[in-house]
Amino acid sequence: MRVALTGARGIVGSFAHRALLAAGHAVTVLDRDSGWRLGLPALLRGQDALVHCAFAHAPGRYRGGEGDDPQGFVAANLDGSRRLFDDAARAGVGRVLFLSSRAVHDGHPAGLLPDDLPARPTSLYGEVKARAEEHLTGLPLTGCAIRATGIYGPGPAMKWTALFRDHLAQRPVAPRIGTELHAEDLAAALILLLDHPRPPATVNASDIALDRRVLLGMVNEVLDRDLPLPDAADAEALRVLDCAFLRHAGWRPRGLDGLRREIPRLLDAATNL
Repeated sequence: MRVALTGARGIVGSFAHRALLAAGHAVTVLDRDSGWRLGLPALLRGQDALVHCAFAHAPGRYRGGEGDDPQGFVAANLDGSRRLFDDAARAGVGRVLFLSSRAVHDGHPAGLLPDDLPARPTSLYGEVKARAEEHLTGLPLTGCAIRATGIYGPGPAMKWTALFRDHLAQRPVAPRIGTELHAEDLAAALILLLDHPRPPATVNASDIALDRRVLLGMVNEVLDRDLPLPDAADAEALRVLDCAFLRHAGWRPRGLDGLRREIPRLLDAATNL
């Protein structure tokens, strides 16, 4: 399949790029090197699919990623995504996968959230993602928005560098629990959705509910140390994504045991131990 990919240098896009190539797809990267950025026309004629991972935001921030320029944030990410999706429809692209976010669910109460839950964002970031999803559903093509949770992994996806260093230095670590997914597992979900005959308009992508106490306990195990751990976090307010569609389609993320096996590589990325 001929696949156009945006955001190939980003945290998710870089993993998606490798996964697409490994699956045998012919990938056309849309980025600044090719003369494209969000908001510019995209030359998509001849492409079978588009995978849209690009997102313009303040470094390291998604919610709050607008910084001090909310209008520019909306223009780049919402208007730019709408234009990209329209270009795909005009070019006859048959399928569009859009990297959305769990942030579209932030206004829902705690509990298990199904794939087709209507968006209820509480941040500008979530609103932009939700409105881009809505635009995609109105186009004459097969569109699927992947509502992904927090992403971890080696390289640019290594989100716990400061946390690991604080733990090793025995600095206080605040309790926290959240949902997480390895970047390679998200890339695998993208490949599955690209090949699926009837992907839905929205799907959730998440794997584990991870408490910092559990994560840092794994670090202690790997290093054979007994460093102090934070208290267990309160999980009562946790919103957990139900990934029924992907799991029914055969998607199997690595789970807590897979994370445990990954800890040495993540530690190396964070500390060069």
